Amino acid sequence: MKKSIYSIIKMPLVTEKNTKLQSQGKYVFLVDRFANKIQIRNAIEKLYNVKVKSVHTLIKKGKTKRVRFKAGKTTPFKKAIITLKEGEIKFS
Repeated sequence: MKKSIYSIIKMPLVTEKNTKLQSQGKYVFLVDRFANKIQIRNAIEKLYNVKVKSVHTLIKKGKTKRVRFKAGKTTPFKKAIITLKEGEIKFS
């Protein structure tokens, strides 16, 4: 079953650390947990019309949190760090 590029790339993650990475040509995205690096690379290249040098992925496990008297867990997610090739136009 082929996934659409919009189901693979969910949204860009904008944090202070990720903003510092942008000066190095690296961008961080929240992606589908079951997408592989090749699917992520193809989706980014089609969606933003850029050339990707490398893709690094990691899965963040959900943390145990407590709200009032109930314990719960945050949602686990997968993020991808995308490095663009030299000379590519950076997107925001």
